[in-house]
Amino acid sequence: MSFDKPSLKGRALRYLAAREYSRFELEQKLKEFEEAEGELKAALDDLEAKGFISEARVVESTLNQKASRFGAARLLNTLKAKGIDAGMIAEAADQLKETELSRAMDVWTRKFGEPYKSPSEYAKQARFLASRGFSGEVVGRVIRASKQAGLES
Repeated sequence: MSFDKPSLKGRALRYLAAREYSRFELEQKLKEFEEAEGELKAALDDLEAKGFISEARVVESTLNQKASRFGAARLLNTLKAKGIDAGMIAEAADQLKETELSRAMDVWTRKFGEPYKSPSEYAKQARFLASRGFSGEVVGRVIRASKQAGLES
């Protein structure tokens, strides 16, 4: 029994069935399978024209999946790595700024839940939030707010 190898379009559709991919990501994954120059571009153009590839959906999907765990800097870097248009990244940045403090507070609460008791604990909490992509200003506000809340109880 003879099996034909899947076409570039077929491979792309398999990837897209699992999750949203940007055109750039699909190009990276599929370029090794391109047999004739221009074949990959034509396949991706066709999929994009039919609405199978959408940068807007990639941005929405990425933010929906990761915004509850990461700060704006990390999320924006993820979008850049996916090859998303700079204008769409700027829109995402504006959207993320509105919720940055509350998301950071939620992440801090899940991880630590109680105020720091020593400078080393403060540093640990700050490093954790910074590594998640939250800005220094937001990190400071979250940790100070938690300390003040702990003093009031």
